[in-house]
Amino acid sequence: MDKDIRHSVIAGSWYPGNPRILKEDIENFFHDADEQEINGRIIGLVAPHAGYVYSGQTAAYAYKLIRGKKFDSVVVIGPSHRTYFHGVSVYDRGGFETPIGIVPVDMPLARKIMAGSGMISYIPAAHLQEHSIEIQLPLLQVALGEFSFVPIVMGDQDQQTCETLADSIFTAAGDRNVLIVGSSDLSHFYTYDKAVKLDDMALSHVANMDGQALLKALGNDACEACGGGPMAVAMIVSRKLGANASLVLKYANSGDVTGDRKSVVGYASAVFYKENLL
Repeated sequence: MDKDIRHSVIAGSWYPGNPRILKEDIENFFHDADEQEINGRIIGLVAPHAGYVYSGQTAAYAYKLIRGKKFDSVVVIGPSHRTYFHGVSVYDRGGFETPIGIVPVDMPLARKIMAGSGMISYIPAAHLQEHSIEIQLPLLQVALGEFSFVPIVMGDQDQQTCETLADSIFTAAGDRNVLIVGSSDLSHFYTYDKAVKLDDMALSHVANMDGQALLKALGNDACEACGGGPMAVAMIVSRKLGANASLVLKYANSGDVTGDRKSVVGYASAVFYKENLL
């Protein structure tokens, strides 16, 4: 079993390696995030995946909303930063370890998703050094307590891949209460003002919960996101699962943290939900 546990590769660098300090930092992020009421059932989230010192506070706006809620499973979708491969890789065994503990993989759900398409498989190298999934887990652990999840890394982020993956997740989820998380940062290394302009374009599509429009804008270089595919998949699946409303919760960039406005990275969090209609 231990060989199937994916051990942390970013504890002590991207976030604290000490579990007490890590939990304290996340509690502080939650405390400092504005209270936002969502009148409905939360189905999907978007959260950034930089080091916590840069994007932890922005991510907390999303995860604070699910504090204490229960989900049958969580699907976390991120882009591949370290390994080039075609299609999509699902980690379908064991679990992921963080300083807070091991999060077990929902193996039946993972394998149902994989069965949905030949372009979805288990590619071990895709998960070895990838941070975009792991960075979400301590936040989820503090928000939810115990849960199981499916880690998905996208090698390709084109429209066909996104729609195929979305269909596979939707079909596999069935009538279970599944939370979908799209892990993405926004534009990289523009001036502060240019980044805000580009990121506003991306977030306009997030606010409309329009994954196809986001993919088109990314393809036309109207905006940038290193996890544009995962964001789009989260939106498409959330719609299929019944979400009819969305809200961009927080936008910031690294310039807001460091004060360096010459070259920044953009971050945002968002929620997709089924609105309670009276």
